[in-house]
Amino acid sequence: MTADPTKGHIADRDILARFNTLAAKLRDARGALGEVVFGQDDVIDQMMTALVAGGHALLVGAPGLAKTLLVTSVAKVTGLSDKRVQFTPDLMPADVIGSEVLDEGVDGRRSFRFIEGPIFCQLLMADEINRASPRTQSALLQAMQEHHVTIAGKRRDLPKPFHVLATQNPIEQEGTYPLPEAQLDRFLLQINIDYPSEAAERQMLAATTGTMMIEPPAVMTPADLMAAQQMARAMPIGEQIVDKILDLVRAGRPSPDEGSDKTDLISWGPGPRASQALSLAVRARALIAGREAPSLDDVARLAGPVLRHRMALTFAARADGLTTDKVIDNLVQSII
Repeated sequence: MTADPTKGHIADRDILARFNTLAAKLRDARGALGEVVFGQDDVIDQMMTALVAGGHALLVGAPGLAKTLLVTSVAKVTGLSDKRVQFTPDLMPADVIGSEVLDEGVDGRRSFRFIEGPIFCQLLMADEINRASPRTQSALLQAMQEHHVTIAGKRRDLPKPFHVLATQNPIEQEGTYPLPEAQLDRFLLQINIDYPSEAAERQMLAATTGTMMIEPPAVMTPADLMAAQQMARAMPIGEQIVDKILDLVRAGRPSPDEGSDKTDLISWGPGPRASQALSLAVRARALIAGREAPSLDDVARLAGPVLRHRMALTFAARADGLTTDKVIDNLVQSII
């Protein structure tokens, strides 16, 4: 049997055709979200990046900035089954993951029956996640990392794909429980949402205070999203990009050398999961844009969302008026 010399080229063309099809669907999804959430193009891009990279996202912004609307619209556009949990101080872990109840059958025999919690969905919205106690917050740790939960010693797999989109209000801190570093590290991106421009707010008024309400169309399926996630992982990434990712992440860690500038600025920094997150995120961003490989610009644009929740500044740095985002910007300018 002789080898077909064109087989490899056909396969390459097939992969490129799938790439273009998925990129077009992702652009349609991004456009559909932009018709509902106004003036937040960067936020929409970062949200889509987190999903295509297969990760979770933490949305941080003041009330009324369409965080909930964005999450529910994402579910409609991608066709993901979604559920919402309003996190409160009295919320218990069983209210999130479910519990076993004792049932008595018609024959008088008793047995345990598992009642699924809202976590058994493809897109879980954890609204105001920092209002729940640490005990309830930790109920998400296993699900976010391993995509299954263990209840009464039995493993129960979650639907695929599984994503957690959590919201947090940075203004009101009374009655809240800050997320521990271990849980923050589970979020691929922290997406900061700022106030819209005047033009975007004017467009929002016209679209939301009339008689017609805009509903985003379903332009993707969960299978399309999973295919995009696989495609992003299969995309090539240059050695130069990998080197810059490693340099950037490692520069965000405190230096062991006394007298180093970083010793005075950074209290603790990102671990290896940050490198993994940035590597996946830059490829996802390139796929959404229809580019076949990520660029240094992707690394620079995603450095903040990937690193800002994985770093903490020293008291001296904060006293000097520095912020985590400012330190990251300085690192990006010096490395990339």
